Amino acid sequence: MRRIRTGVTAAALAVAMAISMAGGALAAQERGPVTNLPIPRFVSLKASEGNVRRGPSLSHRIDWVFKRRDMPLQVVGEYGHWRRVKDRDGAGGWVHYSLLSGVRTVLIEQDMVPLLMKPDPKAPVNAQLEMGVVARLDECRLDWCRIGAGGYRGWVPSDALWGVMADDQRR
Repeated sequence: MRRIRTGVTAAALAVAMAISMAGGALAAQERGPVTNLPIPRFVSLKASEGNVRRGPSLSHRIDWVFKRRDMPLQVVGEYGHWRRVKDRDGAGGWVHYSLLSGVRTVLIEQDMVPLLMKPDPKAPVNAQLEMGVVARLDECRLDWCRIGAGGYRGWVPSDALWGVMADDQRR
């Protein structure tokens, strides 16, 4: 009798762990209640200035203003016409959806990153990108992303970028 109880307890624990793990997987695939798009996801700032508010309405206080067109932002929440966003430093708030674009951009996180002609560390270098450069994201493959900046296009390691999620690197 004792062994059966222990087995049942172990089985119950295994089921509870499986449910917990599935819940984590479901959280990673969360969808926005307004757009039905994945949350979190990346977008870019469409305007040259965007008010960041404390809450999702015009009556909420403006905490600061994003002042960099095409800056990548991470959408972490939705409410009506408002999107809760975070920047690279984790700072954020609520921004009206009309100020955001679905065009994907990334931020270079390392200084003097070589922009390569192919996704290969031995490939010829097209240019070198300084830390803080905003680039347009074309595509990602495994650990590499093809980007464009300053009239140049090429490949960089994805770990040198902010604005790329694991799902982007599936090919």
